[in-house]
Amino acid sequence: MVISTFSFTLMNVTVKSLDRIPTFQIVFFRCLGSFVLATTYIMVKGIPIFGTQRRLMLLRAVLGLTAMSLFFLSLKHLNVGTAVSLRYLSPIFAAFFAVVVLREKLKNVQWIFFLTAFAGVLVLKGFDGNINTTGFALILTASVFSGMVYVVIRKIGVSDHPAVVVNYFMFVGTVIGGLLAIAVWVEPIGYELMFLLLLGVFGFMGQLYMTRAFQIAKTNLVAPLKYIEVIFTISIGVLWFHEAYTIYSFIGLFMIISALVLNTLVKKD
Repeated sequence: MVISTFSFTLMNVTVKSLDRIPTFQIVFFRCLGSFVLATTYIMVKGIPIFGTQRRLMLLRAVLGLTAMSLFFLSLKHLNVGTAVSLRYLSPIFAAFFAVVVLREKLKNVQWIFFLTAFAGVLVLKGFDGNINTTGFALILTASVFSGMVYVVIRKIGVSDHPAVVVNYFMFVGTVIGGLLAIAVWVEPIGYELMFLLLLGVFGFMGQLYMTRAFQIAKTNLVAPLKYIEVIFTISIGVLWFHEAYTIYSFIGLFMIISALVLNTLVKKD
């Protein structure tokens, strides 16, 4: 899981570094690289590539693509550590959707954790003057769509291999991202082409090692470790991009992440 979170961190930082490249062009390269790697993996393993729950997987792909595009776009307006932290609100929205759509029940203490996380958001936005309103709106909307993704994945269940579900996402992202990128395409220069090609590699490694972590260890031990991504990302953001964080930033981010970690531990009891 540590390798996974570091891979996702490198992907986030790479996106942040490509500030000259349009969002849909970044989405295209991110999805293309992972699509090639995931398709190769599926073919080598002899997994049925089309799966069974095709409509649900397409819906998951569209929702995931929307969330990804909004997240990448928010990185042009927010500190990378702040964007990653706010993106992790998606489990809260997923819980709300699960209650409404899947009729799942939440423990009373989980509501307390969720309220704490949202209070952290209010501290972050209400007291930190560095938070860009446009970026803030983009990342919260991205979190809502990510929450929808979780619910659709639950509906898909175990009928299809995870690699196939991910591959639908990458295929749709490659096609739609590529089409939308044509009108705004910018010729990569210098390091930009290398960074664009690395996006898919980092994303695929993050997915692969995260899946492996959940396969070999208990979920309640592994899941909280995914929030290490926030620590990695903030650290690199400060050292590489010279990003500044106020005391209110750290208070708000601490409230959000600690509430979500506690929710993960309680949910798995």
